[in-house]
Amino acid sequence: MDCMADVYQPIAGIDVHKKILVVVVRLMEEGKVIYQKRKFGATRQEIDHVAAWLQHWKATVVVMESTAQYWRPLWYGLERYTEGPFQLHLCNPLKVKAPRGKKRDYRDAQRLADRWAAGDLEDSFVPGQEQREWRSMTRARVHMKRKIGINRCQVEGLLEHGTIKLSSVVSDLFGATGWAILKLIASGVTDVEVLVKQARGSLRSKESKLREALAGKLDRTHRLLLKQHMEQVELLRKQVEELNQALAVAMKEHVPALTRLCQIPGVDLYSAQELLAEIGPKAAAFPSADQFAGWVGICPGSKESGGVNYSSRSPKGNRYLRRLLCQVAWGAVHNKESFFAALFGRLKPRIQGRGAAWAVAHRIGKVIWLILHEEVEYKEMGPGKVGIQTLNRKFRRLMKEFARHGVDPRTILAEILPVPSPLLETVNE
Repeated sequence: MDCMADVYQPIAGIDVHKKILVVVVRLMEEGKVIYQKRKFGATRQEIDHVAAWLQHWKATVVVMESTAQYWRPLWYGLERYTEGPFQLHLCNPLKVKAPRGKKRDYRDAQRLADRWAAGDLEDSFVPGQEQREWRSMTRARVHMKRKIGINRCQVEGLLEHGTIKLSSVVSDLFGATGWAILKLIASGVTDVEVLVKQARGSLRSKESKLREALAGKLDRTHRLLLKQHMEQVELLRKQVEELNQALAVAMKEHVPALTRLCQIPGVDLYSAQELLAEIGPKAAAFPSADQFAGWVGICPGSKESGGVNYSSRSPKGNRYLRRLLCQVAWGAVHNKESFFAALFGRLKPRIQGRGAAWAVAHRIGKVIWLILHEEVEYKEMGPGKVGIQTLNRKFRRLMKEFARHGVDPRTILAEILPVPSPLLETVNE
């Protein structure tokens, strides 16, 4: 998104700091460029003074650096003005970095205004308020799930202190069986027979291995730590569920878009919510799939000099989407009937598994842009078309997720799916 500004239009460059805002307004008088300079505080009242001062000089174009999180109060404060609204632009500080030994606050703000007037800067993508709220919730949910994973590793370390090899038998320490056994251990139960009786499902056939794995014992200190870890996990799970409910309400109007995204192999409801929060309901900020892939950072990069490309390593981009698309890609390649599994199989002999999965993520990213931007549905074109039973299973799973979050999408799905559709018949089953 290259900027092309009118050189005769007043432009404000703002060097953002934690406590102060350094503002320079670039003006043109009698064919000569002049600058008006002033410093402000970073509080809300001071931001109102910044807005009034910019309006005095008729500077509606405002350029600032994305310095840590300090640009947010200024952006949100100037965003509120609807009368004579400001055209806000955010730039990467690495692209406007001052030469070593020549850094000045006013000079930094002036350089922002000059380079924007010359069309030498790129504008960063800042979503609207509604999408920012979605992002806050989905990103908080990701961090909470990571904390649950950290607690799982710490609990496994505690069990090793007592020579309890529970993780060698159960696949998930925090699953139904593992959680029930951990609660008894934390409460001081040491009877192996009582612990083994908590086995559920297929683990009932492994009672002998469970007895051997649970033969150890935790001391008082480690039982206390285990109890605290489990309380943290219970709190995190409760908070994750609260975020799930809030996101279901916030995205209720975009159920059709969520449903179209869930048709992609490897994408579930939670992934679709994260995609919508990061990209937007229609991916309107990205004119093409290539630009979207470049913004995410999943396309091949270039490091060319003298006509030789020394590296094709992908550029840095949105780290939340990079992580998510990588997970979606691995989920898609495990669906042997999908197009992406066939693509992975063709690429793996040449660029190894990780490189092939990254290439699949690149292709999935372009498909996601097309589904959101053009509002089309995903159509499987793999070597073995997905059978109706597979579609029914995924559709039932998706319906349960929507219902669990208090959303009933049946009336909306009836509009976007063909009628009559075998999938709609499964809703009432």
